Amino acid sequence: MKTMNILVINNYGQFCHLIHRTIRDLEMDTSIISNTSSVDDILSKGPDGLVLSGGPTLERAGNCAQYIREIDLPILGICLGHQVMAKTFGGEVGPGKYGGYAEVEVEVLDEDNILQGMAPKTSVWASHADEVKTLPEGFVWLARSDICEIEAMKHEKKPLYGVQWHPEVAHTEKGQDLFLNFFKVCEDY
Repeated sequence: MKTMNILVINNYGQFCHLIHRTIRDLEMDTSIISNTSSVDDILSKGPDGLVLSGGPTLERAGNCAQYIREIDLPILGICLGHQVMAKTFGGEVGPGKYGGYAEVEVEVLDEDNILQGMAPKTSVWASHADEVKTLPEGFVWLARSDICEIEAMKHEKKPLYGVQWHPEVAHTEKGQDLFLNFFKVCEDY
């Protein structure tokens, strides 16, 4: 796989720097970019893909909805990034029944490209303080768990992917595989 430029959009989550390090350790060029950057600023950096990091609240997601609507590149939304993606396309986001970070067993419903090699189940580290409650129109449901019905999704036509869990943390099984699968999407786009 060729080296690509993957930008990490900082949504003020505690694992943003860990996403950056994971991508760097997988031998991709990467940098952390403020979520208040303009679309032109982001495009001027020549990215092959974007990762929207987790974060505390939708209100602190800056221009992420604009990036999702206007930037024609593969985008992976992690936790808050996943929720912003759902909300941008009309999905509902709300408080989960279970709050803080915990191990969750996820059932993969559709391996698709980013979840390739993870079926039928995978163990992940996730927070469900907030979660996607209804799948947005135009999205495919990829994974679920006993505590959250929409653990992962993708857009039917655009290279947009969202996961509720944190593939960047060591507690997540096959987290690096998810990033490698995303890089493959970026390479093929």
